[in-house]
Amino acid sequence: MENMRLQKFMALAGCGSRRKCEAWIADGQVRVNGAIVTELGTKIDPEQDTVQFRGKRIQLEEKKVTVALNKPAGYITTSKDQFGRPNVCELIDLPGVRLYPIGRLDYQTTGLLLLTNDGELAYAMTHPKHHVAKVYHGILKGMVQQEDIEKLRAGVTLEDGYVTRPAQAKYLGAAGSHSRVEITVYEGKNHQVRRMARAIGHPVLKLRRVAVGSVRLGRLEEGEYRVLTQEEIQALKDSALIQETL
Repeated sequence: MENMRLQKFMALAGCGSRRKCEAWIADGQVRVNGAIVTELGTKIDPEQDTVQFRGKRIQLEEKKVTVALNKPAGYITTSKDQFGRPNVCELIDLPGVRLYPIGRLDYQTTGLLLLTNDGELAYAMTHPKHHVAKVYHGILKGMVQQEDIEKLRAGVTLEDGYVTRPAQAKYLGAAGSHSRVEITVYEGKNHQVRRMARAIGHPVLKLRRVAVGSVRLGRLEEGEYRVLTQEEIQALKDSALIQETL
């Protein structure tokens, strides 16, 4: 964020009109980094400088933004990576806005990933008690049978002994000598869909997430993103709370 005049910063932070802010500055009621400032031309860095008005710190309220990204393979969703692999945040070009992934998609998995700076939304989508639906389309090795689908629907035991919650599962057809399936999970264990597929003897060959809650991937190309509307964001929050009560 660029430096701006102190009175403009105060007005944007909701202190009052720019004219009133100028009067308060001239009257010695504003401090920057602990020092009283009375010069109206003073510029500050909103991200680095501490501004106090009448003894209380004032800050700009960051605009809440949530985007839906079609994550390509080969990108990580964690903040640090010892191998220097590209991060999904590098695909988002929104100056002055810092977004963070809601949950994770592993390195090779593609598809829908939500990123936000809205803490309330992130909490609603990731808290274990909310059970937000996440829908995946995958190609599984070999020919999946109906009994395999039923195992996924009932819940399977993973290699560490954890028993998954019942999932929705659907056979979508053959992919050569392999199988296309749709799996909907309501929890967020690491690599869960891949581990579930291994548990039924049909490891994942390719995996793409096509929906999270009420938001679907749609026609986004890999690497593309779009900003969600307020109606979509509210629907996500509402669906999380509904799932909590089920």
